[in-house]
Amino acid sequence: MTLGGPKKRRVGSSGRLSSFINIDSSKAPDGTLTDSSKKPLGVQGLNTQSSSGFNDPSNADVILRLYLESSPFDADREPLSSSIDSVDQVNFQLHLHSNVLRRSKYFAALLSDRWQRNSDFVEISENSDRVYHLNLKVSSPTGFLDSHLTVLQLLYSNDFSSEIDSVSAALSILPVALELLFEDCVKACVRFLEAVPWTEEEEKRVLAFVPLLREEESRELLARVSPANSGSSEDMLYGLIVAAIHNHSNMAFVKAFVAKLLRDFSSRDSAKRVLDRAFDQSLKIVKESLEEYSSPDFRGDHNDPEAIQRVNLHTAMTNGRHLLWLVERMIELRVADTAVKEWSDQSSFTADLQRAFRDDACRNIAPGLPAVMIRCTCKLANAVAAGSILVAWQIRMKLVKDWLPVLIVCKDNGLLNMPSSKSLYQELEETFLRIISTLPMSDAQELLPQCLSFSTRNVEDCPHLVSAFNTWFRRATRPPQGDIL
Repeated sequence: MTLGGPKKRRVGSSGRLSSFINIDSSKAPDGTLTDSSKKPLGVQGLNTQSSSGFNDPSNADVILRLYLESSPFDADREPLSSSIDSVDQVNFQLHLHSNVLRRSKYFAALLSDRWQRNSDFVEISENSDRVYHLNLKVSSPTGFLDSHLTVLQLLYSNDFSSEIDSVSAALSILPVALELLFEDCVKACVRFLEAVPWTEEEEKRVLAFVPLLREEESRELLARVSPANSGSSEDMLYGLIVAAIHNHSNMAFVKAFVAKLLRDFSSRDSAKRVLDRAFDQSLKIVKESLEEYSSPDFRGDHNDPEAIQRVNLHTAMTNGRHLLWLVERMIELRVADTAVKEWSDQSSFTADLQRAFRDDACRNIAPGLPAVMIRCTCKLANAVAAGSILVAWQIRMKLVKDWLPVLIVCKDNGLLNMPSSKSLYQELEETFLRIISTLPMSDAQELLPQCLSFSTRNVEDCPHLVSAFNTWFRRATRPPQGDIL
């Protein structure tokens, strides 16, 4: 049953309520009776005269015979006597009042002149009191009879809250109210269901009723379970990412929580789009901050350029950390291909980084910025070298070509001299050399000489560099491509 399908028109039961058997049942999956927080009305008041007039034979003008419709699926059910105590299991009569029953459009139709001639529905007494005899067939799931009796008693009352006081009660009463076209009761059930929480199982049952409700009745129920537009999930996820990296003092815990949401998100494509969007935004802020910091015109246009420089470097550093977290999430989900392409096409940005890293002010104000940028590069380059992100050789070449000078500047200016940073740039050196080994020999010939700064006084400390050059020269001794072909 889809939510977007056409609405079904409400119709009277004509004595048949079987269409609701699968929607409402008080049976547990194992066939046992489920506990009810409140026993419905109805059965308890059958043999007593109600103060409201329900089942009052002294002035009733309608005798309603309720009888049970047996089902071939009832063989394994418990006897109905467990639900209705000593009441006749086959049929019994209620003394009711036509002016009250007409609150139900179903009974109003049966009591109209149009239907009185149909003996299948109505029998009119010959005496002057004009007593109507109506028959109402009730399907036999245990508990459904109680729901019918409850709805019939609610016809005599405007205090629906006395009975509709739980989700289970509302879900038991609603199918009967729909079948009998008791609009006031339907509205009371829907209003209660809209206002209270549901379990997952209750939500499924609520949704089963939606096609049977009018649009204005189902609108608020659907609003809490159906998004207003197809992009709601992505908008929500993007908002959580932004909040995690910008707005929380306990950022580490919130980031860990959002990272789990990303891992568990049902659509990897949606997660990729959201992460790409957040990545682009953070990268844009870092680039703009470094561009302003490095611009000679900018430095001469302000009375206090040092203060502005601090702001720009602080902004770049903060959003650089955000970038690193986003890159880690992308690699974890294996959706970092777009980020690699963006990162490999940043010649202007890497030029600004080189100028900033040569500047004493940058080293003093934001000493951690070089390590953050190198870590982002190393994460993406490692994923490429490992084959978890597959990109064309042109992108691999640009990644090394644009970011290799940044690594060299960091190393030459002693920006990565801490023990942890030293292992970081050695890791990136090895990764760049591995990527170079995947490139056409002409590109490798252009890039390898730029890697000579990887060497140390002790050749044994740079086996990665030795291996890279040996590999290139070994390949260079092969015959040209045309001769091989």
